[in-house]
Amino acid sequence: MHLTKEDIENTERIRRLNIINSVTGIKPANLIGSISEDGESNLAIFSSVIHLGSNPALLGLIVRPDREAGQHTYDNILKTGFYTINHVQESFIEPAHYTSAKFKRDESEFDKCHFTEEYLPDFMAPFVKESTLKLGMKFRQIIPIELNKTVLVIGEIEQLIVPDEAVDNEGHIDLSRVKDVGISGLNSYYKLEKIAQFPYARPQSLPDFGGKTV
Repeated sequence: MHLTKEDIENTERIRRLNIINSVTGIKPANLIGSISEDGESNLAIFSSVIHLGSNPALLGLIVRPDREAGQHTYDNILKTGFYTINHVQESFIEPAHYTSAKFKRDESEFDKCHFTEEYLPDFMAPFVKESTLKLGMKFRQIIPIELNKTVLVIGEIEQLIVPDEAVDNEGHIDLSRVKDVGISGLNSYYKLEKIAQFPYARPQSLPDFGGKTV
C-alpha cells in the first residue's frame, strides 16, 4: 500500500483513522486519573504520554478538549492542578479499554469499569490501585496545537511508584517485569517483551557490525 496525501484525505473516515493512528507503532497505554472540584473521579485511557525531560521530570499528554472524554480530564487537570498516570497491564486490558466510552460527567469510570481508587496523603488525584507502575503529576503548562485543536498538557512528576524488582541498579525499568502493554491504533493491544539493552552510544565505542548493511 502506498498512499499520497490526497489518497489519505479521500480514504473513508474510519479506515483513515485506524491507519494514521497505527503508523507511529506501539504507543504507551496509560489510564489518566483525575478528580473534579466537586470530588467526582474520572478515569480515561490515553496513548499519548511522552517524555519531555528528566530534570525537571516532565511528561507531556496530548488531549482533545473538544471531545467529551478528553474534556473531563482536561477540565479536572486545569481546575485542580493534579492528575495521575497509571500504566495499563495485561491483567486489566479490557476494562481499561472501556474507560474510553462516553460516560456522563457524574459517572465515574472507576465505578463503571471496576477499578479501585487509591489516594496518597497530600495528593488529591486518584491512582488506579490495580496498576503497579503509576505516577502522580502536578500540572505545569498548556501548549495549544492550533493545527488540530489539541493541547499538550505538561506535568511534573511528584510521585513515582514502581516495584523494586522491575528496576535495575542503574535505574532502568523493565516494563516486561510489570507486564505492561502497548497500543497500536485505537483498540489493538500488544505485550511488551525486553529483547536487548545496550550501553550509552559513543562514536569511539562503536561495535564492529561486520561490514554488513542492516
